[in-house]
Amino acid sequence: MTSSDDDRQHSPDDLTGGPLTAVTGASGALGGRVAKRLARAGVPVRLLGRDPSRLPELPGAHTGPAASYGDGEAMRRALAGAQTLFLVSAHESPDRVREHISAVDAATAAGVERIVYVSFVGAAPDATFTFARDHWETEAHIRVSGVRHTFLRDSWYLAGLPAMTGADGVLRGPGGDGRVAAVAHEDIADAASAVLLSGGGPTGDAAHDGATYELTGPRAFTLTEAAEELSRATGRTITYVPETREEAYASRSGYGAPDWEVAGWVTSYEAIAAGEMATVSDAVQRLTGRPPKDLATYLREHPDSYRHLLPPG
Repeated sequence: MTSSDDDRQHSPDDLTGGPLTAVTGASGALGGRVAKRLARAGVPVRLLGRDPSRLPELPGAHTGPAASYGDGEAMRRALAGAQTLFLVSAHESPDRVREHISAVDAATAAGVERIVYVSFVGAAPDATFTFARDHWETEAHIRVSGVRHTFLRDSWYLAGLPAMTGADGVLRGPGGDGRVAAVAHEDIADAASAVLLSGGGPTGDAAHDGATYELTGPRAFTLTEAAEELSRATGRTITYVPETREEAYASRSGYGAPDWEVAGWVTSYEAIAAGEMATVSDAVQRLTGRPPKDLATYLREHPDSYRHLLPPG
């Protein structure tokens, strides 16, 4: 640990001004946005991550000791003194459920009173999307832990649509003509912040306790419609090619990814085809007071997201 890292470490007694919220995934797109919003609101925040040097410097926020979800003792130490845990789901892996259970158990052992967990729309034990099953198992463990909890089930990220479109201008997958109500990271972060800010403290608003919010965009659209919107944004023709399952596995076989990961990619599209991501919720509007972004707005505000699709020159 460097001297600057040491300066950023702290004990629970270092923070004053209200209940402490621990934010995981603060170096990522979602956790980082939530941490900034909480810090801006004056909430005592502890940033958690496997590598504290990668965590952002935020006024009023402090960095906890290095901790990975699977290391229960490290997580317990990192969570000491925290009242609320904002738990961003771990990166996909064969051990993700075990890692989540370890993190939840560490939180309860550390005396955390509330967990706000980022889950996924359609989470179910028999979900088509294999990774959504992980979320269901995690939710089930949190429910029986006895801790106050709120589940934020977000839909596909809007950012994923341009990202999954190849430089050849083709979005491929076995999504058929199913619909997806994709949502922006900013809207998830704002909704999460609203929940975290209104439910803290033993005398705080408990309206979100036990609640499950499905965080979606304002409408569900087909992948063909997504390609049309990408075409308008990029000025070139973007097409959607609805693959069969066999074609989807074959087109991804060259990535060198393990079987479980490829299965997650493929089944995410199949979940769209099955109608499991078509849910449109007003939760973002209710929690934040404003409507969520649609795909056109997202692309207009994030031109870098589709830069790889722009015509040469």
